[in-house]
Amino acid sequence: MANEPLRALLLEGIHPDAVTRLSTDGYQVETVGRALDEDELADRLAGVHLLGIRSKTRVSAGVLARAPQLLAIGAFCIGTDQIDLATAAAGGVAVFNAPFSNTRSVVELALAEVIALTRRLTEKNAAMHAGVWDKAAEGSHEVRGRTLGIVGYGNIGTQLSVLAENLGMKVVFYDTADRLALGNAKRCGSLDELLEAADIVTLHVDGRAGNSGFFGAAQFERMRTGSLFLNLSRGFVIDHAALRRHLDSGHVAGAAVDVFPTEPKGRGDEFRSELRGLPNVILTPHIGGSTEEAQADIGSFVAEKLHRYAAEGATTLSVNLPPLSLAQQPGTHRIALLHHNVPGVLAEVNSILAANSVNVEGQLLGTRGEFGYLLTDIGIDYPADVLAKLEKMSQAVRLRVLS
Repeated sequence: MANEPLRALLLEGIHPDAVTRLSTDGYQVETVGRALDEDELADRLAGVHLLGIRSKTRVSAGVLARAPQLLAIGAFCIGTDQIDLATAAAGGVAVFNAPFSNTRSVVELALAEVIALTRRLTEKNAAMHAGVWDKAAEGSHEVRGRTLGIVGYGNIGTQLSVLAENLGMKVVFYDTADRLALGNAKRCGSLDELLEAADIVTLHVDGRAGNSGFFGAAQFERMRTGSLFLNLSRGFVIDHAALRRHLDSGHVAGAAVDVFPTEPKGRGDEFRSELRGLPNVILTPHIGGSTEEAQADIGSFVAEKLHRYAAEGATTLSVNLPPLSLAQQPGTHRIALLHHNVPGVLAEVNSILAANSVNVEGQLLGTRGEFGYLLTDIGIDYPADVLAKLEKMSQAVRLRVLS
């Protein structure tokens, strides 16, 4: 078994660069071009060590319970709310994502949609295809001088802020965290303050449960009459029926939506939404980060994280385990121990090693919440029962030995 390659399962059409990266490192890689439901995913995970998903595959506690060999999950996207992170951590399964790789792609889509809606390009395009020539300027505007309100001032929000200012826009933003304003952007003390000031409102919040349904009828009512609305964050953060009502009334002049509460699993499946059929609405199939450049970068980035965890125990940028990376010396074996974060673990590990005349060549410990993670490099010759003693420690969650 030790000589058999580790197996990786990559779902949802993950970029070929990820396949190439893992295959080159000796993994047996299987790919599936769509999302899997819970039962199918659990069945396919038998004997799988590394799992790669995007946004539509949900990795629940039930799935994790049926995948004892799983070492790590790679979310080849920004969000990880589709994964039960706590259960994964409790089972010693590391989770990685790509928090920066598709930032530029999302920002460029947002800017393109802002310009398209401000110039009424969707309506002009539809009329032309219907054979109607309408050269009127009514309702079309420059973005220069208009106020962009950014809700969520993280990696995407900040880069959008800078580029919008370069187009001559004024920028206001609102974030529950304390964020540094870039350029001439102005921080708003409340969401209501932003809604009352902005000509265009764009959402770039994360997928935490507390954000579910936070933007609804009351928030749309607060927006300025004739303003525009964009959501490229998560589908469940807005009330789509309320958005439809405000579009029908003309209170909101146009919208662009890239994410939806329920999305089809695969290409060609039927898409249903109350926003279909509106000439002043841009609907895109969750493609904010779907450029060839972004997907290639994500493929390489996350695959590298999965490999380094499997081969070296490195957890740098893990979203659910303590982040550690320790350079390994030649001629050593590495012990990776995930344990409950209680006092005395390091002392007990080293006591067991010392009692068996095992020298420590390198060691690093980190903690995060209820878990601690310890990397220990030892010589290649050690008594066979040392590992069994470490694994039997009451604080141990998962022990791995890496050559």
